[in-house]
Amino acid sequence: MEELRQLWRMRALLAVMTRRELAARTAGAAGGLLWLWAPPVLTVAAYFLIFDVVFGMRLGAHAPTDRVGTFLVVGVLAWSAFADATQRAMMSLVDAGGMLQKNPLPPVLFPARAALASAAVFVPLLVLLVLLYAPMHHFRLAVLGVAAMAAAQLVLGFLLGYLLAIMAAALRDVIQLVGVLLSLGVFLSPILFPLTMFPERWRPLLWLNPMTAPVLGYQSALLRGEWPPLAVWAVIGVWMLLLTLALGVAVQRSRDQLVDWL
Repeated sequence: MEELRQLWRMRALLAVMTRRELAARTAGAAGGLLWLWAPPVLTVAAYFLIFDVVFGMRLGAHAPTDRVGTFLVVGVLAWSAFADATQRAMMSLVDAGGMLQKNPLPPVLFPARAALASAAVFVPLLVLLVLLYAPMHHFRLAVLGVAAMAAAQLVLGFLLGYLLAIMAAALRDVIQLVGVLLSLGVFLSPILFPLTMFPERWRPLLWLNPMTAPVLGYQSALLRGEWPPLAVWAVIGVWMLLLTLALGVAVQRSRDQLVDWL
C-alpha cells in the first residue's frame, strides 16, 4: 500500500517520466512512434497473411474461430505486449541504478514507468484490433471486455515486472532466465493453438503461465463476441493476489539493500 501511495503522490512525475521514456525510445528517428508500432503490426500482419491468405489454414470445430491467422493475431499481440512490459519493467531498476544512487526517488516509479510506456505503445494496437474484429459480432458490447482485460494485463505486467526487477537487482542471472522463459512461454499458453487442442491431462500446466487467462479473455471477446467468463477473471485475480504477496515480501526485504545491489 505504501508503494501505491507513493505512485499516487508522484503521479505527475510518473507521467513526465513515461513521456520521456517514449521519447527516448524514438530519439533521432524521423518516424517517431511509428517505429514502436511497426514491429508488432508487421508480425501480426505476417501471421494473417501466411496462415489465412496464403495457406488458408483452418482450425477444428471447437476452436473460437476456424481461421488460423485470425486466431493467432489475438494471442500474439497480447503476448507481445506482456513480454515487452515485463522485460522493460524487469530491467528498469538495473538501468536506473545510477539515478537511484544519487536521488532518493521511490524505486516503484521505474517499473511503473516501463509498464505504462509499454501500454502506451500497445493499447492503440488493441483498439485497432477491436475495430477490425467487432464487425464479426455486429459490434456486440462484449467486445468492450478487451478494455477490462487490457487493464488487468497492465496490472499483471507491473506486478510481475517490479518483482523481477528486485530479483534482477539482487541476481543478474534472473534477466537471462526470464528471457528464456518468455521465449518458451508462448508455447505454454493458448496462443498458437486453442486450449481444446492441448492434451487434457497436461492442460493444468497452461495455467502456470500468467498470460493464459488474459489470452482466453481476449479470445472470448474478440473471436466469440462474448464477455470473458468468470473463470478467466478468477484466475487473473489469483495471479494478482500471489504476485502482490510476493512483491510485498520482496519490497520489504530489499528496502535497505536495493540501492547497494544496483
